[in-house]
Amino acid sequence: MLTAVSFQGFAQKDPKAKVVLDGMSQKYQSMKGFTASFDYTFQDGGGAGDRQTGEIAVSGEKYRLKLPDQEIYNDGKTVWTFIQTNSYKEVTINDATQMEGELTPSNIYKMYQTGFNYKLLADKTYQGKAVNVVELTALKANAPFKQVKLMVDKATKDLLGWEMFDGQGGVFSYSFKNMKAAPSLPADYFVFDVKKHPGIEVIDLR
Repeated sequence: MLTAVSFQGFAQKDPKAKVVLDGMSQKYQSMKGFTASFDYTFQDGGGAGDRQTGEIAVSGEKYRLKLPDQEIYNDGKTVWTFIQTNSYKEVTINDATQMEGELTPSNIYKMYQTGFNYKLLADKTYQGKAVNVVELTALKANAPFKQVKLMVDKATKDLLGWEMFDGQGGVFSYSFKNMKAAPSLPADYFVFDVKKHPGIEVIDLR
């Protein structure tokens, strides 16, 4: 118990960073929903990397993520991961509760509220815009990402991109483009309909 108290005593939550994070979070909650395209890159500790582009739609706790090799649907209760190649197609189904603790497009805007310390770093230019850079550091040693850096547009409070560090040399980077408010996305847009994909292999892990 003493260890826990001592650890909390050293916890750092920079008030200036919180102002930036709260402004960003409130901006996205007020939007109700949005769509965007994005660039995704991964760089491992050995120098190898990967780069992809995709599309994202978010509405509250729901999201739909399109990548070249897969598509993820989350209606807030169930998560479907759909993979299709020239030779096969399959969908893996999980309860959304099984994804708790993971960083998702629908919680990136509020993840700082629990499980992280945060501080404001030096401003920089990102995508040609002046941004606040906030560094989040995980409190738990077994967190999937040890550190996350958020780039928040100083003028609009838009989250333009973020970088995630896994503590083993891996860096995952996301950069938003063409973001548009989309407050009335239909609920079924975030549901994968197995019936529309005859012959698909279904892996139900619920």
